[in-house]
Amino acid sequence: MASEFVFAPPATVSVPVAGQPARFPVHRIYCVGRNYEDHAKEMGFTGREPPFFFMKPTDALVVVDEGQTGTMAYPSLTKNLHHEIELVVAIGTGGKNILAADAHKHIYGYAVGLDMTRRDLQGEMKKQGRPWDIGKGFEQSAPIGPIVPVAAAGDAENAEISLQVNGVDRQRSTVSKLIWNVAETIEHLSAAWELQPGDLIYSGTPEGVAAVVSGDTLVGKVAGLPTLTVKIA
Repeated sequence: MASEFVFAPPATVSVPVAGQPARFPVHRIYCVGRNYEDHAKEMGFTGREPPFFFMKPTDALVVVDEGQTGTMAYPSLTKNLHHEIELVVAIGTGGKNILAADAHKHIYGYAVGLDMTRRDLQGEMKKQGRPWDIGKGFEQSAPIGPIVPVAAAGDAENAEISLQVNGVDRQRSTVSKLIWNVAETIEHLSAAWELQPGDLIYSGTPEGVAAVVSGDTLVGKVAGLPTLTVKIA
């Protein structure tokens, strides 16, 4: 007998896969905090602190097809919405206590993502020693482009990463400057959670984070992956 629900359950959130008709169903979204040295410094921190993580709900995704411009609504309650360009790692094979040496066996592919942040609300929570959810986990806070399978993604973990706002450079670095590289991140993450197929890992942002306003157009790039273009409504 089929299950009955008190209301229609939401559709599965998914991301297109470059060059394939099949889509990538999303399980969880993990994000790594302060994972580039110069970004850590601009946020007032130094040194190679242990990696730490926060999450976004799957409905935070703004899925943008290749060659299209996505739209993100300017969120409520904030007057300081910041962009953070990131390499996103898509997990294809789950696991617990994955060693860094084995981590790449678990990766399905890579995408370009934005971790949009209500910086003023995040800052207030930091001062009070409270969780960051209101600053990080709001609707439409995680734009993402198509996922490129590993075999077609080139050297994504050493690629140039950049963000332009209205045609002007804001962030520019290389993914190789991650404090905790992708394999190390997966090792730490899988010690705390059992990773599942469909998990996304936003791996961290380089220096240059700054505010955007309604009407701005953001163009995020990781060399070798489809460009992510998002307009702030």
